[in-house]
Amino acid sequence: MRVLIVDDDEIALELLGAAIASAGYEVSTARDGCEALETLRTGVFRVVITDWEMPNMDGIELCRKIRERPSSSYVYVILVTSREGAHNVVEGLDSGADDFITKPFHPAELALRVRSGMRLLSMESCDVTIFTLAKLAESRSAESGAHLERMREYCRVLAEVLSHHPKYRDEIDADYVNLIYRTSPLHDIGKVGVPDAVLLKAGPLTDEEFQTMKLHVRLGAETLEAAAEVQPDAEFLRMAREIVLTHHERYDGSGYPRGLAADDIPLCGRIVALADVYDALTVRRIYQNTQVHDLARAIIVESRGVHFDPDVVDAFLEAETEFINIQQCFADAPSVPGAAAWSGSFRESGAPSGVLRR
Repeated sequence: MRVLIVDDDEIALELLGAAIASAGYEVSTARDGCEALETLRTGVFRVVITDWEMPNMDGIELCRKIRERPSSSYVYVILVTSREGAHNVVEGLDSGADDFITKPFHPAELALRVRSGMRLLSMESCDVTIFTLAKLAESRSAESGAHLERMREYCRVLAEVLSHHPKYRDEIDADYVNLIYRTSPLHDIGKVGVPDAVLLKAGPLTDEEFQTMKLHVRLGAETLEAAAEVQPDAEFLRMAREIVLTHHERYDGSGYPRGLAADDIPLCGRIVALADVYDALTVRRIYQNTQVHDLARAIIVESRGVHFDPDVVDAFLEAETEFINIQQCFADAPSVPGAAAWSGSFRESGAPSGVLRR
């Protein structure tokens, strides 16, 4: 994101520009509010630092104009002024400014204010990006219905249970729970690059087709890596990439793509692995009361320490009631059970044979 600095004083422009550039941001300048509005039409600026007192259009009027203009993305405005007092702060914020800093300012403080604004903007970008990418992947997959909704709920529940475990207390906090809830829907984003002949095949995959299917992990990770290069401060992209790259790893090291084992697999990947397999085992068979849940439970418990992290399995067992409630709340249309419904190798996730392939 680039920063636009607006001030009619050349010295002030130079000082403000130096402070922001030293923090690693690209800077452009405008001499008054009118020039700033014209510059904002390019759509490349998400943060504006503006002086209050300027000719033609002052900072207060600029703030109002920014809020009035139609825009697909939010512009964060920091008002810089020599005016002091609560009434000036109120006037500035009421005009549409997001932050207020008085002159003389400390460069480090200004840089921190900009960074705070960037974090807020990245949260907006996060939600839009996740929704768009996840729905794109879902549209190409045989999976449909509320798979993404169930996945993020399962992951949220598992993370919340684990947060009370002494081993994870320093790793999982409210922010972590929120991040995995928001990013877990991206776990299969790489499927957009898998050919339909493989992705939508009804029967078991050949060994060659399975190798093609496995590419979705690296394709997804590369997509998110490219996005992270554009927006390096977006923490959600780092977690999303870890989830995509590691949710098919197995606790015993026999998974893919890298054969990671135990704690070498990021915790978010270990959580999503169980949630994804559970959903594959139970989708569209929820009307059978607890029978399907019990079968999925038995398979997951049997795979404790093999496919799944023992701690994550224990969290699942502790949250069984919540898992069943999520099934029922986000149930897809039921299908008729039978041998065909349970056939397939399910080799993509490495789950035990005899269950659906995902």
